[in-house]
Amino acid sequence: MSVIFGPINSRRFGMSLGIDLSPDEKTCNFDCVYCELKAAKPKYTIANPPEVNLIISELKKALEHHPNVDVITLTANGEPTLYPHLKELILSIKKLNTGKKLLILSNASGVLDPKISEALLMLDIVKFSLDSAVQSTFSKIGKNKNIINVDELINALKNFRFNFKGKLVLEILVVAGFNDTKFEFEKLNEAIDNIVPNRVDISTIDRPPAYPVNGVSNKVLQNLSTYITTAPTLIVKAHTSYEVYDFTREEILEILSRRPQSTTNIKENFSNKSQKILKSLLASGEVYESILAGVKFYRTK
Repeated sequence: MSVIFGPINSRRFGMSLGIDLSPDEKTCNFDCVYCELKAAKPKYTIANPPEVNLIISELKKALEHHPNVDVITLTANGEPTLYPHLKELILSIKKLNTGKKLLILSNASGVLDPKISEALLMLDIVKFSLDSAVQSTFSKIGKNKNIINVDELINALKNFRFNFKGKLVLEILVVAGFNDTKFEFEKLNEAIDNIVPNRVDISTIDRPPAYPVNGVSNKVLQNLSTYITTAPTLIVKAHTSYEVYDFTREEILEILSRRPQSTTNIKENFSNKSQKILKSLLASGEVYESILAGVKFYRTK
């Protein structure tokens, strides 16, 4: 399986070329109820992590094929900060002088490790999740067996922000019945006041989740956002882009295995040729359709 996938139309960061640091299997120290990947027991070590040289070689080829991307995104079939060669990889990517912003999408737990935190300081954009500042809710959403103390995490995020020269984005993903109350958001507002991010993104479930949980309405998101007064907030909506790409059969399977695509994503970013390949994959049973809140998504088995 290739470690490079995309470009994918990111809701907040533009067209993103992804680097999957755990391509063989889901590897995450959390098992979040809303995860778009399949449910799995928390893991703390990536099996067969891809070598840095391999990643750099594939990245160079991908950028030749897709030069008009906005960001290069370190992500994973799970949590990217578990990748054992993170600092070396970041340094190697920066030496390429691509002119693209380097982004990571993380559950934030890595800041508790000084070595990981130091590596993350070299990035242009860091997106951390912080779904609750209440210990019981934080644990229920993340389903982390080695319980992370959320107060210690918030303090580590504060220290990271003090030293970080790039852009820090915090994301709150709202799950109905978990963190969708005034109390939860007042506690988050206190934490955000200490962390001082550049932006807070407030979102909800919009892709098939790992567990039978539900998102909330846009009206609820708007109401909850009023309790965040200590940083600029963004109610996350789809980033509209009509940059059309010719994807190969293999590239389509890579994309859909990591991130289900809606019919809107397909129309905006898949060329006619790519859409015909998608139809053939549907016909062969390698790709299937699922419905979430009335929206059709395409994903792999």
